[in-house]
Amino acid sequence: MSERPQNDDPDPNDAFDELVDAETDRDPDLAVIEAGSRTLRAQAGPPQDGVPARPGDPEVDRALRAVEEELAGRWGETKLDPSVQRIVALLDILGSPQRAYPSIHITGTNGKTSTARMIEALLSAFDLRTGRYTSPHVQSITERISLDGSPISAERFIETYRDIAPYLEMIDSQQEFRLSFFEVLTAMAFAAFADTPVDVAVVEVGMGGTWDATNVIDGDVAVITPIALDHTDRLGETPEQIAGEKSGIIKKDATVVLAQQPVDAASVMLKRAVEVDATVAREGMEFGVLSREVAVGGQMLTLRGLGGEYPEIFLPLYGAHQAHNAAVALAAVEAFFGVGSDHARTLDIETIRSAFAAVSSPGRMEVVRRSPTVVLDAAHNPAGAQAAAEAVTEAFGFSRLVGVVGASADKDVRGFLEAFEPIFAEVVVTRNSSHRAMDPDELAAVAVEVFGAERVQVEPRLDDALEAAITLAEEEGEFSGAGVLVTGSVITVGEARLLLGRS
Repeated sequence: MSERPQNDDPDPNDAFDELVDAETDRDPDLAVIEAGSRTLRAQAGPPQDGVPARPGDPEVDRALRAVEEELAGRWGETKLDPSVQRIVALLDILGSPQRAYPSIHITGTNGKTSTARMIEALLSAFDLRTGRYTSPHVQSITERISLDGSPISAERFIETYRDIAPYLEMIDSQQEFRLSFFEVLTAMAFAAFADTPVDVAVVEVGMGGTWDATNVIDGDVAVITPIALDHTDRLGETPEQIAGEKSGIIKKDATVVLAQQPVDAASVMLKRAVEVDATVAREGMEFGVLSREVAVGGQMLTLRGLGGEYPEIFLPLYGAHQAHNAAVALAAVEAFFGVGSDHARTLDIETIRSAFAAVSSPGRMEVVRRSPTVVLDAAHNPAGAQAAAEAVTEAFGFSRLVGVVGASADKDVRGFLEAFEPIFAEVVVTRNSSHRAMDPDELAAVAVEVFGAERVQVEPRLDDALEAAITLAEEEGEFSGAGVLVTGSVITVGEARLLLGRS
């Protein structure tokens, strides 16, 4: 593992000034937008959960499978009707559980789940009861709904579904289309959070923002992670169009925490903030990453928050993108606690350090085997692939890296593979069990165009693909430093995780 050279006692204020200078060297039209928005810039003073396995009790496992089958019989997450009418009707009849607690709402293209997990960890460290709703799941559907940092139990999941099931039929009969898989899960999450009850909910959108089923909440804090091209058939073909959909989660008088964005996307989001009189905190302006160094098991950060500097933060996740996610998560929690608006001070540094040190994000640059090292990463679009390629190059000193790729047919597969071409010595193409998975031969045809035929191997079964990649990595010998990266889809990563014995 390589170490980045350390600077000789850099002035953190100078470093942050550099961030500001870089961020302000952009489209002058944004100045007009920003003049009409309230920006959040506090004056600073002196400077794991795991992934659940199947239930051990056969009766509980059968009941959970029955619920999963009923949910699977509804519209899947990729078949959407752009409307919140059905979820609103369902929640109304359930007594509007989503209004029983404050919420932090998260959208964006990449980094949503990791950011949500960091926000949850920080809030929990300050003794708040948390509910977290994220998607998709890596291995178990129960992962999507977490209470106090742990996935909801199978028994609680089943009970929550059975509690709302009679109302599902009622709403189905009144609507043009039945409630979808995602809409039902969203209602289950909101109901479980209200029943607990939680002090705050951390809610990740499923897709987009404006018409996403989660957009029935009025998030006190709206978080927008980096925008990139994905789901272009539903959200738009440019960052600007996609930002228009995602900015729909920005509500009146909320605080908006913006990760670094393409200029066109930032413009749209800032316009929306002006329209609803929301307060804006921007990465690179009001907060950011001051420094980061590769460390054993992760990285060491100095973050600039809304209230000041947070030095010596250990984050047990790899990659610059995770450092930026950490900065966004910290700013979101500061905003939730009123830092930057009600007062200008840092949160307790030891609590922040403890929370970040405990963060986990299964399937995101996750090491699941040694000799050879096997890393899982759920990247599924070109931007995610680029971040993963940079992270694995920085964090691991692999002499040779073999890729295992199982992608969805509706993704920019060529752009995804091109991001990995410089670092994969060979690539084994395969498929996961999803009906959305790209045919391995079609994927191989694209891979051959990118890598050349001699670097591409086809193994239709994921277990065979893993074995082939590990064999290729072992060809250089036990101490060669070769590795395997499994990527392309959350489903591919989740199934690989099971095959490799992780739970």
